[in-house]
Amino acid sequence: MNLLASFFTKLVSRYLPDAYVLAIILTLAVFFSGIAFTESSVSNMIGYWGDGVWALLKFTMQMCIVIVTGHALASARQVQVLMKKITSLVHQPAMAAAVVGLFSAVMCSIQWGFGLIVSALLARQFAKHIKGVDYRVLVAAAYMGFMTWHAGLMASIPLVAATEGHLLESMVGIIPVTDTIFTSYNMILVAALYVAIPLVAYSVHPRDPKAVVTINPALLAEDEQEAIEKPVCTTPAERLENSRILGIAVGLLGLSYMGYLWLTQGFKLDLNIGNLLFLSLGVLFHGSPISYARAIKNGAMATSSVILQFPFYGGIQRMMDHSGLGESVTKWFVDAGSEATFPALTFFASAVINFVVPSGGGHWIVQGPLVMPGAIELGVDSGVAAMSIAYGDMWSNMAQPFWALPALAVAGLGIRDIMGFTITAMVVTLPLFMFTLFVLV
Repeated sequence: MNLLASFFTKLVSRYLPDAYVLAIILTLAVFFSGIAFTESSVSNMIGYWGDGVWALLKFTMQMCIVIVTGHALASARQVQVLMKKITSLVHQPAMAAAVVGLFSAVMCSIQWGFGLIVSALLARQFAKHIKGVDYRVLVAAAYMGFMTWHAGLMASIPLVAATEGHLLESMVGIIPVTDTIFTSYNMILVAALYVAIPLVAYSVHPRDPKAVVTINPALLAEDEQEAIEKPVCTTPAERLENSRILGIAVGLLGLSYMGYLWLTQGFKLDLNIGNLLFLSLGVLFHGSPISYARAIKNGAMATSSVILQFPFYGGIQRMMDHSGLGESVTKWFVDAGSEATFPALTFFASAVINFVVPSGGGHWIVQGPLVMPGAIELGVDSGVAAMSIAYGDMWSNMAQPFWALPALAVAGLGIRDIMGFTITAMVVTLPLFMFTLFVLV
């Protein structure tokens, strides 16, 4: 297992370019494939691409808000206090890795942007306070928990499919979260991952002290947060910026709206409601408007890849759809699969696509129009088909470093330091996903 993980670490670090480069390559591949394998001309393909580039601005903004609200919530003082309390309860190195893995799995299933960052921060806390703990394993465990994100409350594909006006609404309609996130098979899988991820993290921690890679705690030292004092505000503007009354009022307004919505229209969850929930919680936790504004500014840096790549995914989707390439791929899916095998086939296709489209939202844009028509033709439940795409994405993230970058930036490590451990988790958890797709659905 370790040899396999080492092989993949070297392969990925040597040959996998930046995700933006992959988006360009995929764009050109679809462009020339449309010319070669369909009746579309060069001018047709140029027109399709240009028409699609700005077709996803609303969705792009929704994904950016998921990321920045998660980052902002992770930086709240209350969250920092919670992490310190958790750290004080654990003293054994391998157990610390298991706790980070479980914490990450739970947090990422609640809100993945929040979960990635806060888990990396917890890994830093353990590295500072536990002697003999392998820092690489701690950070790898923080990323392993990301395997729950697309089955959790802020999963991109299920929430997009549940949002009015989504890309495939005319084809599959609105797929409520009761058919995806809150199904029994999905909740069983998440519970199984809550057990498997910490066990893997515990097992891969080196037992030989000579094999442990530690880090000098001084390198992780952070300025201790100063005791919160009432700011000295000398102008009306500063008093407004630091007013906790304003922050609490707008946070409660957001939560009140969701309560009103659920009381009058029944419970539902989509991207907009989920984003409002974490926006409201972040505002409440930070208190003053200026504190939250600074937290959002810091988190905005992590949205750069989404902002840059999603226009290309929009162009790719439009070229696939209008040229006829998408219809050809859908036919292949239908011919190759059956009602029983289609979910697993979709899962592995999603895992492969993840290396060129490392975004759950991007998956729905690129793969959804290909998979969902095939699911309808074979009689596969639309919710199952959507979750099959989601599962393949989140599982193969253990070998795709794109979403590890925010956590690695917090930790101060590189891809080579953790990939061997995360691929091990990927191999170990594969039977759980196969059992879900072949037996539980």
